[in-house]
Amino acid sequence: MASEEPVLNGNGDAEHSGSATDEIERLQQALEAEREKSRGYLANWQRTQADLENFRKRVQQERGESLDLANSNLVAKLLSAMDDLEMAFSRPSNEMRKAAWVEGARLGFGKLKSALESEGLKPIEAAGKEFDPKVHEAVMKMPGEDGVVLEEVQKGYMLNGRLLRPSLVVVGESTDTIDDEQE
Repeated sequence: MASEEPVLNGNGDAEHSGSATDEIERLQQALEAEREKSRGYLANWQRTQADLENFRKRVQQERGESLDLANSNLVAKLLSAMDDLEMAFSRPSNEMRKAAWVEGARLGFGKLKSALESEGLKPIEAAGKEFDPKVHEAVMKMPGEDGVVLEEVQKGYMLNGRLLRPSLVVVGESTDTIDDEQE
């Protein structure tokens, strides 16, 4: 294959014959096409990396939510037993007060309560507070300050900021409203 020699023009500048110029043009176009493919590959790789990172975050979040759900199910099952124990210890009979095992059971109940609180269980304040339908469930209305919780029938709980069980409450209703309803 013979190489083409540049031809000098009148100014002493080299001129390439048409085929060499065409070859350079073709190579530049091929180089630009390869650069464009390279940019496309890089963009695809970056998107894939971002997708992988998002997937990892989503899996980690879902694991946490699954664990929270399992914890909340377990705690919800323990709440009725806690209610019974709390009721028993809040109004013990005279015979029960004298029994030595009662103090041990009371200490065990305290430990259970502390363990659940350390996992994020918090009782909902109800009595004397403004009725909040997000955390209270009205079971009865009685004469009293309108919209204020008069009595808590069953304690409600939050677990890590989420409602686990609403408080069952008696809500006050002004006597004017009660008189209007009876007419």
